[in-house]
Amino acid sequence: MNTILQLLGYSIFIGVSATIFMDVYALVLRKIFQIPSLNYAFLGRWMGHFKQGVFRHPNIVQATPVEREKAIGWCAHYLIGIAFAFVLLLICGIQWIENPTLLPALLVGILTTIAPFFIMQPAFGFGIAASKTPNPKTARIRSLLTHTIYGIGLFLGGVLLHAILIQ
Repeated sequence: MNTILQLLGYSIFIGVSATIFMDVYALVLRKIFQIPSLNYAFLGRWMGHFKQGVFRHPNIVQATPVEREKAIGWCAHYLIGIAFAFVLLLICGIQWIENPTLLPALLVGILTTIAPFFIMQPAFGFGIAASKTPNPKTARIRSLLTHTIYGIGLFLGGVLLHAILIQ
């Protein structure tokens, strides 16, 4: 198979797997511990305002809602998960699938925390690394844990894909 097509296909499989794993983690936190997860409608709202040239909000919660923001947000959430899986495979090479290892996947997952800390949270009006939220330390820890879980999901997605490919 063409290496580019393999890279894209593997990225989709691993990225979707890791994102599902992260979403299941968020669901468990919400159902068992009543810890709320990110409302992906806000991600969709933020992106929906791009066409008007608005990339930063004083407070995304108070920004004007956009049509289908929830669907846009959830699609973007999974596309971002796929993009970060693509980065993992670019760094490690497509051969990583032959013997997936936890450390690179975990490191990529943890490093993806840069995106919410320095892009999304400031753009949402929450400050760098959630500095303008009521409890920045808690928000930071939750982001780091969630992205660590995503990294574990990258590894598990790689293991699952490897198992499928060797059959």
